[in-house]
Amino acid sequence: MKLTDILTHDNIILNLRGDNQSAVIDELINKLDENQLINDPEMFKEGIYKRESEISTAVGYGVAIPHAKNKSVIKPTIIMGRTLQGIDYGGQHTHLIFMIAAPENASNEHLSLLSKLSTFLMSETFRAKLLVATSESEIMTAIEEQEKLTEADSNDESASGKYLIGITSCMTGIAHTYMAAESLKEAAEKRGMKVKIQTNGANGPENKLTTADVQKADAIVIAHDVRVDTSIFGDKRYIDVPVKKAISHADQLIDQALSYNIKENNGDEPAIEDKPESEEKTGLNFYKHIMSGVSYMIPFVVVGGIFIAISFMFGIYAADPKSDQYNVIADFFNQVGGEAAFALMVPILAGFIGYSIADKQGLAPAMIGGMMASIGGSGFLGGMIAGFVGGFAAKYIGQSMAKIPKSFQGLVSVLIVPLLSTLIVGAFMFFVLNTPMSMLNEFLEDWLKSLTGISAAILGALLAGMMASDMGGPINKTASAFGLAMFAANIFEPSAALMVGGMVPPLGIALATTIFKNRFTNQEAEAGKASYVLGASFITEGAIPFAAADPLRIIPANIIGAAVGGALCMAMDISLQAPHGGIFVIPIACNKPLLYIGCILLGSFITCLMIGFMKKPLSEKERNSAKQMSSII
Repeated sequence: MKLTDILTHDNIILNLRGDNQSAVIDELINKLDENQLINDPEMFKEGIYKRESEISTAVGYGVAIPHAKNKSVIKPTIIMGRTLQGIDYGGQHTHLIFMIAAPENASNEHLSLLSKLSTFLMSETFRAKLLVATSESEIMTAIEEQEKLTEADSNDESASGKYLIGITSCMTGIAHTYMAAESLKEAAEKRGMKVKIQTNGANGPENKLTTADVQKADAIVIAHDVRVDTSIFGDKRYIDVPVKKAISHADQLIDQALSYNIKENNGDEPAIEDKPESEEKTGLNFYKHIMSGVSYMIPFVVVGGIFIAISFMFGIYAADPKSDQYNVIADFFNQVGGEAAFALMVPILAGFIGYSIADKQGLAPAMIGGMMASIGGSGFLGGMIAGFVGGFAAKYIGQSMAKIPKSFQGLVSVLIVPLLSTLIVGAFMFFVLNTPMSMLNEFLEDWLKSLTGISAAILGALLAGMMASDMGGPINKTASAFGLAMFAANIFEPSAALMVGGMVPPLGIALATTIFKNRFTNQEAEAGKASYVLGASFITEGAIPFAAADPLRIIPANIIGAAVGGALCMAMDISLQAPHGGIFVIPIACNKPLLYIGCILLGSFITCLMIGFMKKPLSEKERNSAKQMSSII
């Protein structure tokens, strides 16, 4: 089966009428419906937007490949749309949109054909033919010629020179996986290199690498948004980057991969992973390890907080069997949230810090250390330290035993490493850390509980301002980590201030695009509508495109508005027992929901007014310009 069997004349729109992303998506879906290729347009549209919410399908080079696989698709189909003036699609100026529709039970052959298109679009010549074509027939001819050219290339084994291998894998395994592979292949072949890229796509691994490939390789690039198995590389050093970087910067990645001194394992010693200095900094990338632990911990925090808040709705003492207020449903929610989810927070934090450092060998000792931190009173900070101690202990003990004969390696990983590293972290927590850290926690808790009035307002302004300053960056994450530490200690006021700091920037910007519409381009005004939903959901990243486009005005306005809302929030002793969730958790998890919403709205209006006064009105021509906004990262 050829690509032209599923991309036909009837499914080509040479001049799209839509002037923005949503309009173009609607136009393409309507065409599919008109051609009776889908039986439920709304279901298919939902699938398309679900994929876009994960990561934009704008892949660079003026191309976007929206795609969905669901029950509404009657048969595998590709529909092409072209807009010569271009539109903003996911923050990128885009001319060619290929929408892929795959049935829920699509065969491997069909999925392979869909992925083939992704590789074709990496060719600059092919894209140019599509842009200058004056008819659907010219589009079809260009595709047929590209298929013949690709088949000829695949049969040519005369390439010589160095050897590039790699693995590419994106979240859905349909478009970005193959785009990255083709970008690497194209860049390598221009240098006369031989290439083999394993694609972990929707069909599973294709073009699978072998031990022989690894031994012959001069350069290795791994481009992935999901975890991939790299054990086959042994002691070979490799580049490890997100998929989009491979699509956009393949030449640079190959240069870097070639510059590494690749060690050859002579078989006398077991392979030891030796990642590049620039990537791991000898394993001391503390920020990455902490964020790994926090990301796994957050669902436990959210579930625990919400369940406890629901329990309190039945009465403050409704979960206590000895109280007159006792209610079995309240007891259930309290037990799930407080005695289960909350009890696991610190061990999970520690365990996945250890896992980030030493992989599976670090999980058990770090998690046990985290449980000791929870039992011993050293809490969040103690758990964080336990994660590092357990993880590094497991890592270095494992490395020190690398020369043990292979027949004993299973015993080493299952028994010796976890046993010795648990002994180290357990002794450290019991004899050294828990007592002073619990005293520090008690002091910090007493100090925070004593804050009132101006002192509480200053702390609230600081926390909320930090949240709004870089919207998901290091400063934001530092404030979040402090809030989580206090949350673990049952101090809930900082969580309220932090959520204000996360909600105000996108809401303030959304209000500004509505009230001061003439200060923004039409594209920005359209994006502002989405910011209402993002802000209400506590997704601060909705403000990033605006901040990137105009940082000197937007960022100060965000910080000041958030700081005012956060200051009022803590000054009024507002607490929030769910550190995430936005408007959806406020009614059940906040002690003063109406006042809290007022703080958020006041901060948002301040941000809105500051933006309106600082930004100058645009002319009609400027508002209609195709000015690009940075994509949400």
